[in-house]
Amino acid sequence: MTETDFDATVDARGAACPGPLMDLIGKIRDVESGDIVRLLSDNEQSLTDVREWTEEAGNELLTVDEEDDHYEFYVEKA
Repeated sequence: MTETDFDATVDARGAACPGPLMDLIGKIRDVESGDIVRLLSDNEQSLTDVREWTEEAGNELLTVDEEDDHYEFYVEKA
């Protein structure tokens, strides 16, 4: 995705589990339905946590990009 494809960013690089997910949940609460939040995380557990949470919460995980030193998750709020 490009810089214009999301509405907010949560930079949780360096945070221990479950920090990145908790930061994402907090940001999702602050945005409008249909907004896309980008989560930056270098915690591998986020690969499982974010996927499971989006399914349970009814939000949509649009894509996960693997960068050199972190992952970028793009979540659309339901």
